[in-house]
Amino acid sequence: MNLNKSLAFLFLFLFCLGFAQADTFTFRANRMIGSRALGSESTILIGNAEVRSDNLLLRADRIEIHGEDNQFIVCIGNVWGHEEEKDILFFTDRLRYDRRKKIARLEGNSTLEDRENEIVARGRFIEYDDLNEITVFQISVRLFKDDMVCRSEYAIYHRRDKMLDMSGFPIVYKKDDEFRADRIRVDLDTDDVIMEGSVSGTIIN
Repeated sequence: MNLNKSLAFLFLFLFCLGFAQADTFTFRANRMIGSRALGSESTILIGNAEVRSDNLLLRADRIEIHGEDNQFIVCIGNVWGHEEEKDILFFTDRLRYDRRKKIARLEGNSTLEDRENEIVARGRFIEYDDLNEITVFQISVRLFKDDMVCRSEYAIYHRRDKMLDMSGFPIVYKKDDEFRADRIRVDLDTDDVIMEGSVSGTIIN
């Protein structure tokens, strides 16, 4: 086989992470730098790189895997991710994933799409905690649901409770209506808006 060809190579590894249940970990790419030999803690995948860790599938131009038991995954360039069990999509410039804590950190132009709850959210920094189902958004935050648009500089999305807490000049647009306050909480199940501090708004009948 010619290693210089652009055909993707498949590398399959099964690791036990010391948890009650083993985590199946696979990856593939056009080219690999590094080795999984004893004492080597780093692998770099280049070109059409793809990594699967349990329910999470990640793709990027470049993926770096390092740490004990391949704990950390760093994705760089055209990053795409899918949490398959909850049907959550990620799009970002750079992503770092901790396989033990199951926390993903997205940097740059980042988007999280919760297909099950029909929510699309964007920000310059996103931290997704898969175990607790809590997502933190920072800088130029935008969340879209049906005909509602939420904007702020900081927001926390509680997926289990379907609640969004916003601060940092939060604004909510519902059709032609507009709501502003120091802090805004939105029930994403009922679309109810709870506002605190310097409340103002415009309602068009």
